Amino acid sequence: MNLSAKKLLAAASVICLIGVPACKPKNAGNAVSADAALKAYVAPGKYDSYYNFVSGGFSGQMAVYGLPSGRLLRVIPAFSVDPEKGWGFSEETKPMLNTSHGFVPWDDLHHPELSQTNGEVDGRWIFGNANNTPRVARIDLATFRTAEIIELPNSAGNHSSPFITENTEYVVAGTRFSVPPDNVNGDVPISTYKQNFKGTLSFISVDKGDGKMDIAFQIQCPGVNFDLSHAGKGKSHGWFFFSCYNTEQANTLLEVNASQRDKDFIMAVNWKKAEEYLKAGKGRKQSVKYASNRYDEKTHTATSTIKTEVIVLDAKELKDICYMIPCPKSPHGCDVDPTGEYIVGSGKLAALIPVFSFDKLVKAIAAKDFIGDYDGIPVVKYESALYGEVKKPGLGPLHTEFDGKGNAYTSFFVSSEVVKWNIKDLKVLDRVPTYYSVGHLCIPGGDSKKPSPKYLIAYNKITKDRYLPTGPELAQSAQLYDISGEKMQLILDFPTIGEPHYAQAIEADIVKKNSVKFFKIDENKHPYVAKGEGATKVVREGNKVHVYMTSIRSHFSPDNIEGVKMGDEVYFHVTNLEQDWDVPHGFAVKGAVNAELLIMPGETQTLKWVPDRVGMFPIYCTDFCSALHQEMQGYVRVSPAGSATPLTFSLGATNTDKSAPKSK
Repeated sequence: MNLSAKKLLAAASVICLIGVPACKPKNAGNAVSADAALKAYVAPGKYDSYYNFVSGGFSGQMAVYGLPSGRLLRVIPAFSVDPEKGWGFSEETKPMLNTSHGFVPWDDLHHPELSQTNGEVDGRWIFGNANNTPRVARIDLATFRTAEIIELPNSAGNHSSPFITENTEYVVAGTRFSVPPDNVNGDVPISTYKQNFKGTLSFISVDKGDGKMDIAFQIQCPGVNFDLSHAGKGKSHGWFFFSCYNTEQANTLLEVNASQRDKDFIMAVNWKKAEEYLKAGKGRKQSVKYASNRYDEKTHTATSTIKTEVIVLDAKELKDICYMIPCPKSPHGCDVDPTGEYIVGSGKLAALIPVFSFDKLVKAIAAKDFIGDYDGIPVVKYESALYGEVKKPGLGPLHTEFDGKGNAYTSFFVSSEVVKWNIKDLKVLDRVPTYYSVGHLCIPGGDSKKPSPKYLIAYNKITKDRYLPTGPELAQSAQLYDISGEKMQLILDFPTIGEPHYAQAIEADIVKKNSVKFFKIDENKHPYVAKGEGATKVVREGNKVHVYMTSIRSHFSPDNIEGVKMGDEVYFHVTNLEQDWDVPHGFAVKGAVNAELLIMPGETQTLKWVPDRVGMFPIYCTDFCSALHQEMQGYVRVSPAGSATPLTFSLGATNTDKSAPKSK
């Protein structure tokens, strides 16, 4: 380990031991100037200028904030069950959380990524990764709901994901934990890591029309840890760049054993060349097992399909698709500037920022200016690919964003700051403190060809003294900086859900023009839809009871059901008849072991309920919908198994009205 890395590790250890407040800047209380409140203020009734999509980390969700206000607008469940929206609880959404391991109702979402057209964010979809059980989700920004989730075989720890090419041709994912491939015996000694463990890159195709995802091909690589990645753009379109650490291929105590080398790698992948090999039949078909889950907004129902095959290209055999570029040291961030010429590596244990040139990289590859290979992958000479180094920028560089004006902004975890520097001359222009231990950064469109350089958001891992105390754990934070001038200015703190990692932002006008306000009831193709109260009914099929129910302000139809028996499975198929914006209805039944339903206008959702005792069970609306919301209720009577009580249902019948009940 070199001296600079030892000093950096020592500094990080001291910070961990004494706590971040010891590093609290003297100006922490007055770092915001008097005009900051005006810059972050959004008047009542006015919209924010930007949507900010922030990963929820271990919550498995994605949060949507308005900028510059910092107002929380939405929490989108992707990989985690959500009782607020019934996600993963309704029969229609349960298939979205299916995997080859079965129903997995949680994950660790780190990285949102907006779809792009011609290298610019287009507001159609945003993708998110599941870092635990490897998956990628596609969220439809017309509805702000998860439309699709695909599982990734041959992978473990889907961290380097879900980064996209400039026309959303591919969503690309690299495995964090190298493991034996799925089609071989994984019951091998962990000590055989170097012989048996492989890293896999997945290239997921995205349909240009409806966004449907499929695994186009995978590339088998050496057994390293892939951390983060970004696609080339402009001149480097057709390439992808991944940060790699643990090139020591250690399998224990990685904090020491994976930090031995002065340089790890940035892996450059020529995916256009990989496509050529794929077309030429150079890939091999491999038997695997993975889930492909899709939600249909016409039927309001998800389906899960288990697929059993992928095509794999071997980077060791096809030597001109992958190249290693040495990068100091334990690189985390891997970022490409708007021109596609400059690739920035951020080594967590490095005291500098290396900037690589795509033009120089291509020339070095053509000249075979290699210093050897790494497990069969050519290693380009460091100096031959290097544009230059930003000297002494700070401690613990992690991530870089760009403003489209020739400047880059890098987060420094250890020294808790954001540093602005010029890409051409590599000179530091400005630095501002963060509070505290900043991780990712976001500039709207900051990883695209066309950033919107008005704001920068820093996502911090620790808050300490920023918010009111809430016990032993405090909210994590985001901090908003105005970067429209030469100097960065802190203008707002706002707390975040879960643990924010990466985030992206987009001009609000691009997204909101396509927003769905309600689903047209006439277009509802759900198999159990009731398009009016006249179509409501209760049907018995053996021990299954199907309730075709409607909801409208302020009653359910039917609201009285009798003849349900112990041993029955009851399916409440609730259709929201409203045809107005922002009038959802909820539905819950006493004793249900799952969550309530939240049904959007024109939509049908299903709650499965298995009674556990004889008795009377209220049903009610859980989402406040009108002045008579409290009156939106009913009853289900449960009788013993074998009871002669007929199955009846009614709406509007009273205890003196014997003519109203209907039966089936």
